[in-house]
Amino acid sequence: MSISIISLIWLTLWINMAQLQQGGPDEKEKTTALKDLLSRIDLDELMKKDEPPLEFPDTLEGFEYAFNEKGQLRHIATGEPFVFNAREDLHRWNQKRYEALGEIITKYVYELLEKDCKLKKVSLPVDATESEPKNFIFMSEDAMTNPDKLMILIHGSGVVRAGQWARRLIINEDLDSGTQIPYIKRAMDEGYGVIVLNPNENYIEVEKTKSQMHLYSDGSDEPAEKRERKDKTFKEAKKRRDFYEKYRNPQKEKEMVPLYIRMIQREADVKNKVTAVALTDSVHNVWHQEAGKTIREWMREVDKQGLRKKIICKGIAVACYRKHYHRDGKSSIRNCCNWVSSSEPLDTSVESMLPDCPRVSAGTERHELTSWKSLPSIFKFFTEASEAKNSSLKAALTRRSHRIKHEEI
Repeated sequence: MSISIISLIWLTLWINMAQLQQGGPDEKEKTTALKDLLSRIDLDELMKKDEPPLEFPDTLEGFEYAFNEKGQLRHIATGEPFVFNAREDLHRWNQKRYEALGEIITKYVYELLEKDCKLKKVSLPVDATESEPKNFIFMSEDAMTNPDKLMILIHGSGVVRAGQWARRLIINEDLDSGTQIPYIKRAMDEGYGVIVLNPNENYIEVEKTKSQMHLYSDGSDEPAEKRERKDKTFKEAKKRRDFYEKYRNPQKEKEMVPLYIRMIQREADVKNKVTAVALTDSVHNVWHQEAGKTIREWMREVDKQGLRKKIICKGIAVACYRKHYHRDGKSSIRNCCNWVSSSEPLDTSVESMLPDCPRVSAGTERHELTSWKSLPSIFKFFTEASEAKNSSLKAALTRRSHRIKHEEI
């Protein structure tokens, strides 16, 4: 029995039940009998009998795919791009196969970050115990010692991991458009230290036991009220995920629980060291994410002080900062800007209903391509931001030096 036939049976039964519920006592008795019938049908077992095992290769070679010299994923024998529908009428099996390939892609990108980009893998927290859940990031050799500038790359939410912008682009387009590697290489060529973060790996899943029923707390030093809200949000999301997982993966027998990786909140410390935040088609919401008033003001304001030296790139992709001219003709750089998907030409100003930060067009209407399409402009604006703030810093130091000499006289 195929999945489509099973779905049709269930649909027919539910339609009949809905029709019976609109009738009198006799219909209600039939409804009760129908409910009893449905309760004795094990949909999971039916699917398991007719669906191939959800077991897939753990290497690209096993999938019979490889990346060519252009960074495109191609079938080893035919040279054709990846085909999602490998088996007709088995959407769930095809989806699980795609996800298995995605896990291999993640490991492949990690290898490229270390071998091709010469980044080193660093475990977090740095003081973690042997049994504590850990995350990891990637850093250039000079990430902690570069005296001039540091670029921090943060991917968006979802299944992507360190070094990726969009799994779909990596599989269906190429490595350049789907990974952060072009940003990393150009940043290093222009003298940046580089850190590649991995925020979607903020917890690990382990099989649930009686002793793990309480392990929903992340163990951070954030307020208990905020931690409770996070736990509530996680549990609600888990209910929805478990509901869909019943359909997507009926062969899964184990129930899992999260073990959160320890995090630290350092808003003030980070703000004092950041020159600008670049977003690309970011779906953030400063109110929903409980950003404080100082963060919202910082995102809107123009930094005239020039006292910060580092640049951070953040979002599902990366964006940059626009030059802003005052009435006196002097230029300064905005703290934050979001390059969004739009039909307008690259760098065109885009109106926003949320006054959190300026928006400009990324030159594409495809969300996942915004990072790749806006790369040249992003580095241009980072350069302008760095030069403008270095000039302001020099001017401030000169004025201070003159004031000191005047006071000595």
